[in-house]
Amino acid sequence: MTIPANALPVVDWLIGGARSESTPEDVLQQLCSRLVKAGIPLSRVAVFVHTLHPQIMGRQFLWRAAEGVSVIEAEHSRSQDEDVQRSPARYVIRTRTTIRRRLIDPNTPNDFPYLDQARAEGATDYLVMPLVFSSREVHAVSWMTTAADGFSDEHIAALKALAEPLARMAEIWGWRRTTETLLNTYVGTHSGERILAGHIQRGDVEAIHAVIWLSDMRGFTTMSDRLPPRRVIDVLNLYFDCQVGPITEHGGEVLKFMGDGLLAIFPVAGDESDAERVCGEVLEVARVVRARIAALGGTTDLGDVGELRFSVALHLGEVLYGNIGGGNRLDFTCIGPAVNLAARLEKLAGTLGHTVVTSQAFARYCGGQVKPLGDFTLQGFTAKQPMFLFPDA
Repeated sequence: MTIPANALPVVDWLIGGARSESTPEDVLQQLCSRLVKAGIPLSRVAVFVHTLHPQIMGRQFLWRAAEGVSVIEAEHSRSQDEDVQRSPARYVIRTRTTIRRRLIDPNTPNDFPYLDQARAEGATDYLVMPLVFSSREVHAVSWMTTAADGFSDEHIAALKALAEPLARMAEIWGWRRTTETLLNTYVGTHSGERILAGHIQRGDVEAIHAVIWLSDMRGFTTMSDRLPPRRVIDVLNLYFDCQVGPITEHGGEVLKFMGDGLLAIFPVAGDESDAERVCGEVLEVARVVRARIAALGGTTDLGDVGELRFSVALHLGEVLYGNIGGGNRLDFTCIGPAVNLAARLEKLAGTLGHTVVTSQAFARYCGGQVKPLGDFTLQGFTAKQPMFLFPDA
């Protein structure tokens, strides 16, 4: 393809990696600005990229001449919506073809509902092209103008010349986002950041202070024996939904799901100068989680399960945080005596029928919100350990 002279500098900039920009939003803003300066009368540009995400189906990077760039995320639940199914972008992605609708031409096909909206916005010409990644995945970009005469043949040629370098750039950013999403999904945000920063060797650990959250569902074995496996998974997902949101919203990181168990940490400064604040946040998480799990019993989601009961132990101490495993199969987690103590306290809480219990190390920062239960002998610990109760509301 012969690249029009006005598009050459932009194509070279994209091929060079658009190194002056640090985010995909910046890349799109700079791309559109360069094209407008090159004489292409753009009013709206949208890049549609599918994502590998447990909740998000895809993202739309939308540039408007007067507003700059915004990002719109579409959840998987919208995939069957009529406006999505009948959109020009979905058609282009499905057929791998380019479509152009010259909206000032009365004979142009009016075959997509979106075209009426485009006309209402003053659009005169509309071009949608597939962006084909090296993996053969197909995404899309749309170009719109409100210029009285629409796009010229030279404009169209310039925009088509951008398709391949723009696809390469979108693929690079897409894979980077996918990597971050998968790491955040499976190991947590902070752990994912450390892995991307190069902490991937076995034994690459650091000692940190943290509040340890270790929870467990009571009666899980009996429920698993009574219900079909698919139903057990559904119940577990509902149960974990009650915990994960509050934990992450209050600065915690979920490190591991262990059957019906959940291990999370809330980082604390080494000198514990912020321990009172963090422990207060964690108690608020416990309060919210307790209420949400109790509320599940009043919904139809649990059906034949009835009431869910759980216990959680909270402890503050030093943990080793990093890579542990064998060969090339590693787990990014935390270990240490502090984690062992939390595990023993949680098991004892379940035995005694309590919901939220804490260690003495945690309790000393709680300002009287917890009450002592007594000293208990715990497996693996020579001295008896004090245990405290966070009372039910």
